[in-house]
Amino acid sequence: MTDQSHNEIPAGAVSLADYERLASERLHPKAWAFLSGGAGDEITVRWNREAFDRLQLLPRVLRGAASADSRLEMFGRAFSHPILLAPVAYHRLAHPHGELATATAAAAQEAGLVLSTLSSETLEDVAAVAGPRRWLQLYLQPQRADTLDLVRRAEAAGYEALVLTVDAPINGVRDRERRAGFALPNGITAANLARYAQFPSGGALEQLMALAPTWEDVEWLIGETTLPVVLKGILHPDDAELAVASGAAGIIVSNHGGRTLDTVPPTLDLLPAVVSQIEGRIPVLMDGGIRRGTDVLKAMALGATAILVGRPIVYGLAVAGPLGVAHVLRLLRDEFAIAMALTGCATVADIPRANLIRQ
Repeated sequence: MTDQSHNEIPAGAVSLADYERLASERLHPKAWAFLSGGAGDEITVRWNREAFDRLQLLPRVLRGAASADSRLEMFGRAFSHPILLAPVAYHRLAHPHGELATATAAAAQEAGLVLSTLSSETLEDVAAVAGPRRWLQLYLQPQRADTLDLVRRAEAAGYEALVLTVDAPINGVRDRERRAGFALPNGITAANLARYAQFPSGGALEQLMALAPTWEDVEWLIGETTLPVVLKGILHPDDAELAVASGAAGIIVSNHGGRTLDTVPPTLDLLPAVVSQIEGRIPVLMDGGIRRGTDVLKAMALGATAILVGRPIVYGLAVAGPLGVAHVLRLLRDEFAIAMALTGCATVADIPRANLIRQ
């Protein structure tokens, strides 16, 4: 659903905002509505971005931090930097090679990849081209046997963690998609789910809500795998505490990019309370609204272990294929390293202690 002749980085693409503008021009309007839109009036989408602009960086100087070491460790795996690719469905809406192109670019930039259950390429095919830092995002299926089969496939394909989305038992009210008349085009499907029973559709709200996951389901999943299970969609400190009690290995502070419930507060504003509740017991990641390396720094200064970025990845994919994805990641990496150096942070461990943030 995009002009696939674009596989070179445009001369004017020097920021993630440039990629967003170019993607809006090149994607089919229906694909653009799906990939960029949010729930309701898209207030939360806007708030996610604006939250970063309200925070200011207060540099420290003469600290010998002219170069920045962005390495960190999560779940026993070394990461070159704290920027991961968030799970986004149906990358083939943006490029014919879909998640295969995305995974190749992520590996080239040593970025952690979280593959969506709703990938338009199978998790096995993606694993064949992805780097070692790959996780699988899960939606619980109507039948536990199907969920368990997905887990076993992920284990066999070398995925290193499972990311269970807990904040979207049903889709949000996405007006922009409805106005555009979005539907998946022929040839694009949820490749991982082809052999499983499908969720009811067509007005079966009561059936969908009856299948909504519970804390019991979370504990069941954790008990069925040796992989770390990360819960995505935690916003309330009490839910963060329940996540620890359930045995979750980590959490992601996320409002689903503003795509499920509109007027939910921005994730950056909710992050500190969740971090305070967790008290370092498990990693706390976050997503939503990140468009600059300074945003990465601000999130980590407020206690995030790492961050995930979603929409800009598919914008890069739509504009310049795998080169575009790699360039988006490189821009964020370089901006983050520069922000670290200019605020006196030699390592990521220095960020929370450096008094970087003031209102």
